Amino acid sequence: MTVPHQDPVERRVVVTGPAGRTRRTRRASGHHRPRTEIDEQTTLGHTYVRSLMRSQLRAALAVFAVLTLLVGPLPLLFAAMPDAHRLEWAVLGFCLYGPLVLLARWYVRRAERNERDLIRLVEDR
Repeated sequence: MTVPHQDPVERRVVVTGPAGRTRRTRRASGHHRPRTEIDEQTTLGHTYVRSLMRSQLRAALAVFAVLTLLVGPLPLLFAAMPDAHRLEWAVLGFCLYGPLVLLARWYVRRAERNERDLIRLVEDR
């Protein structure tokens, strides 16, 4: 009786994570989809991301400018009125709260709209 010969080196397969995405092929027209351009970090994809970053930076700089104009002069105002401690608390606690909340809401909505615009651009092409 003969015993089948087994290979002394067994072949093992190691799975380290979920299967990766396969690379998409180019369309018949020869153009990549914008999402693929972003994922593969091509020059066009880099341009899409830079455009989003620029629009987010513009929104942040607009908020910073409004904050500077709104809050910047307050120390000068408070220095001109040395005995008005109640006024300082009223201005800081009540008068600034509303504009700051509105400014924060505007910034969040603007940032979300910038992201939606990029997604719409990427998905619709």
